[in-house]
This record gives sequence, structure tokens and C-alpha cells, in this order.
Amino acid sequence: MDKGNPDGEKPAIAVVVPCYKVKSKVLDVLRRIPADVAYIFCVDDACPEQSGDFIKQSCEDKRVRVLHHEQNQGVGGAMVTGYRAALETDAAIVVKLDGDGQMAPEILPSFVAPITAELCDYTKGNRFFRPEDVKSMPRIRLFGNGLLSFVTKLSSGYWNIFDPNNGYTAIHADVLRRMPLHKISRGYFFESDMLFRLNLLHAAVMDVPMTAVYADETSSLDIKKILWPFLRGHARNLYKRIGYNYFLRDFHLASLELLLGLVFMIFGTVFGIVEWSAGEAVHMPASAGTVMLSALPVILGFQMLLSFLQFDIQSTPRHAVHLGLARQPD
Repeated sequence: MDKGNPDGEKPAIAVVVPCYKVKSKVLDVLRRIPADVAYIFCVDDACPEQSGDFIKQSCEDKRVRVLHHEQNQGVGGAMVTGYRAALETDAAIVVKLDGDGQMAPEILPSFVAPITAELCDYTKGNRFFRPEDVKSMPRIRLFGNGLLSFVTKLSSGYWNIFDPNNGYTAIHADVLRRMPLHKISRGYFFESDMLFRLNLLHAAVMDVPMTAVYADETSSLDIKKILWPFLRGHARNLYKRIGYNYFLRDFHLASLELLLGLVFMIFGTVFGIVEWSAGEAVHMPASAGTVMLSALPVILGFQMLLSFLQFDIQSTPRHAVHLGLARQPD
């Protein structure tokens, strides 16, 4: 195991930089990474600009190690490779930092501090925290991120976060070791999938306010191509999270509320549609009793689902678990 923390005072930090079409910016990003970072892993994800070779030739920083992919695996695939390399060192915290210059390396300590203070296990950036930053963003971006954030809250169980696809993150190595890296999404769904996996470990997650720097870089993100995979991924993670946390691992009163709420809602809705259709066929209005028999289950079901949702929000993990994980055998 490498020794990146000889003085024993501060935990060793590793930074993983996924590199794909960032040749014009990556050297500046690497230069600005704080000196107390022990390891820097640059993952050349089959970059057409050969960014890995460029870094080797142009960067003299002894902390930098370049990893290569023969085929493009996406940002998630690059991060999995970097995470695995970081776990082979003595790094206690692993930071994800993009190489396109949109994430200021200077604020890296802000992502590490909550973890070293044992306030959480995972930190992520939030570009929407400060009103000054929000004012400069297009309304469509605000609306899209708000909608995506709500869907991610629902699927991941982290109701205390926003800007879920923000790629500036830090994670405690003991939590990272417990993550099934081979199962995590390799594409743009990577950040959302990480949150789902963290919830299964009951890891605490915190937002870190930040300002994104936008310049002349072009995004390779195609909304039309990722929309369906994102929706499908969130639906799958919601189903798994509810099943694991409320039925497989434990069974709460909230579990009954969810089941009964769905049953009542479905029964009331289907019964109401059937009775309304039958009445329309013979031009006869539904009786008051029929209306109540349809409406009451829907109302009760809705109340039960709201109660379940309230319980789920209160169950958001809020205490760091990495100390307990460190004591468990691998």
C-alpha cells in the first residue's frame, strides 16, 4: 500500500479526474489542485485527443498517474477505474473532479472538511444554493434541474439534496469499499446511481455550495438520448430502494401505509371508472353511495401515501457511517 500521509496528521486525499475531450483545460485543472492532495488519477477514457499521453508528456506533477481505457466507457466507467486505483492507496477520502475547468480545484477542501469532521460520508456540489448563481441561469435549466432533483430525491431517498447530477463529489474510502462498483451505471446516470447505492448503506450525504464556471466547452450530453435511460434508471432504483428498505431489511408501519395506500387508490380509481362507464352507457348518473364508495378509498389511500412519504423524508440518512464500516471485516 502506498503511503501518502507520512505525518499522520491529515487523512490522505486522492483525486480522480475523468478525461474525455478536456485537453485544452486539464493541465490548468491539475496545476490548481491543492498541494495537500496525495494522489491524482487521470483516467483517459479512450479520449480522441489522447489526453492521457498529453498529460504524461506535459505534466511534471509527481502525484499524477494516468490510467487508460482502450474503449470509451463513459464517465461512470472512468470513475470506477479511478476509484479502484484510489482504493489501492492509503487515501482516506476520494474526490471526483472534472477536467473541463467547470469545477474550481481551490474549493476542494470544502468537500473534504464535512467528511473529516464526521458529519457525513459523501459530499456533492450544489450550483443552485446561492441566489446570485441562480439568477444567471436560464429558466429551462432551473425547471429541468428542479424536476430532476425531485425525481432523484424520490428514487435515492436523499430528500436533503439538490442538483443531483453535480459531478464534484467526495467520498470516504471506507464507504467506497462497500460500494458494488461493478453494478454502478457507467454512463451519465452515474451520479444518480451513486446516491441510490449510498442510501442502501445508510451513508450520510451533504451538499456543498459552489459556483460552476462556464466557458467555451461543449457538452456531449444529448437530452433526447438520455431521457428514457434516466427515467428507467430512477424507476428501477425507486422500486429497489423501497423493496430493500421497507420490506426486505425491515417492515415498518410505513410499509403497511404504502401497501394499503396503493390498494385503496387503485380500488377507488378503478371502481369509479367502471361505475362511471356503466352509468354513461345507460345514461344514468351515479348514486351518492357509488360516488362515496369510489372517492373514500382514494382519499384514504392518498392520505396513507402522504404519511408514508413523510416517514421516508424523516428517514433520510443523516449520520456518518464510515467509522462503523471501518470496524467491519471486508
